[in-house]
Amino acid sequence: MKYRILILEDDPVLGSVITEKLNASGYEASLVTDGAVGIETVRKTHPDIVLLDILLPTKNGYEIMEEISRDENIKHIPVLIISNSGQPVEIERMIKLGAKDYLIKAQFTPEEVLAKVRAQLPHANDNSSLAGKKVLVVEDDMFLSSVLLKKLNNEKCAVAHAMTGEEAMVKSVDEKPDIILLDLVLPGANGLDILKTVKENPATKAIPVVILSNLSQQEDMDRAKELGAEKFLVKAMSTPEDIIALVAEILGRKK
Repeated sequence: MKYRILILEDDPVLGSVITEKLNASGYEASLVTDGAVGIETVRKTHPDIVLLDILLPTKNGYEIMEEISRDENIKHIPVLIISNSGQPVEIERMIKLGAKDYLIKAQFTPEEVLAKVRAQLPHANDNSSLAGKKVLVVEDDMFLSSVLLKKLNNEKCAVAHAMTGEEAMVKSVDEKPDIILLDLVLPGANGLDILKTVKENPATKAIPVVILSNLSQQEDMDRAKELGAEKFLVKAMSTPEDIIALVAEILGRKK
C-alpha cells in the first residue's frame, strides 16, 4: 500500500513539482491549492502526512494547523510546513501547534522534501534499506559524529569514521564506502579539496558524497556541486534523521 501525501500549496508550479517528485518516488501524492478545501480534504481522506504552506487562500496555514491540533481524528497526522518565511517566531509557533518540521521554499529541493517526508513515515526506520551499506563519516565534531554513528549503526550500516583530511583520503580508498558524509572544515584540510581528490581518483569517483557543513555560502554550495557533490546540507537546518533519510534515498537510486 502506498503512503498518501496531501500537499496544501497555492503555487501550482511548486506544488506540481513536489507532487510529481513524490509520485515518482512511490507515494500517492495529491495537491490542493485552497486552505478551506485543504482542511476538509484532510478530514475526509486522512492522509499519512500533510505538507502545509502558511499563505493559502480562504484559510491560512496557522488556522489549518490549529484545526488539526484540536481534532482528535486527525491530530496524529504528521505535518511538514513549507513556506517562504524562515522567521524563528513563525517556526516556533508552528512547532508549538504540532508541526513536525519546517522547510523554507527558497532553500529546499524536491529531494530534500522527499527526505523530510521519509523521515516522518514508518519505513524511515526500516533497517532493510541501509543494512550492510558502508558509510564513511568525515566529521571532527565529536558530538555530531557520535549521533550520526549511533543512528547509522541502528540502521545496521557498516560505519567508518575519519576526523582529519588525511584520514579521510586514506579511508575513502581503503574502506570502499558506498557513500561519504563530508564536513567542509577539518583539521589540516578543506573538505572541498578532499571532494576534488575523491572525484579525480578512478577508484573512488563513483562514490556519492554529501557535504555537511555549518557554512551556507552560495559560493561553497556552487563549488561543491561543480566538484561532484551529490548534495549540500547545512548542519543547522538538518536533523540526523534528515541525513539518514537522504542517505537511504541516494543509495536507493544507486541500486
